[in-house]
Amino acid sequence: MQCPFCGQDDDKVVDSRSSEGGRVVRRRRECLACRRRYTTYERAEETLRLTVVKKDGSRVPYERQKVITGLQRACYKRPITDQQIRQIVETTEEAMFRRFEKEVPSRFIGDVASAALRDVDKIAYVRFASVYRDFDDVGELIDEASEVRNAPVVGPDQRPLFDEKT
Repeated sequence: MQCPFCGQDDDKVVDSRSSEGGRVVRRRRECLACRRRYTTYERAEETLRLTVVKKDGSRVPYERQKVITGLQRACYKRPITDQQIRQIVETTEEAMFRRFEKEVPSRFIGDVASAALRDVDKIAYVRFASVYRDFDDVGELIDEASEVRNAPVVGPDQRPLFDEKT
């Protein structure tokens, strides 16, 4: 591992912990050249790849970065941290891998991600939903925004993560 401060390739691991349900290893490292410490995260590459079935029936490989980019766009200039976005992506992926083996509908990904985002920030949720749900007119978007505005505040375990119709 190359030190992000001095660029040397000589370090030692000071602490190592498993996080995110054992799927990620967090390592605290110390550069032996400059003595500064930094953190690295290691994620095992998933050998099982899901294919996303899009609305038009086409199939593309699942790309985590596409979900992150969509969430970042929806959360632009909102008080949402990168950690919260990562947690939404983790929740979405866990639901995908739990329910599907080879192919996952894009609608399912959008439903799970938007449900998790709705609990974090309602404005970002409406932005995200306006893209992934592809409203036919402004009236549908206004109806959705009104529903979010008038919805009682509930915990994440009190509402399904996705629409059962998918």
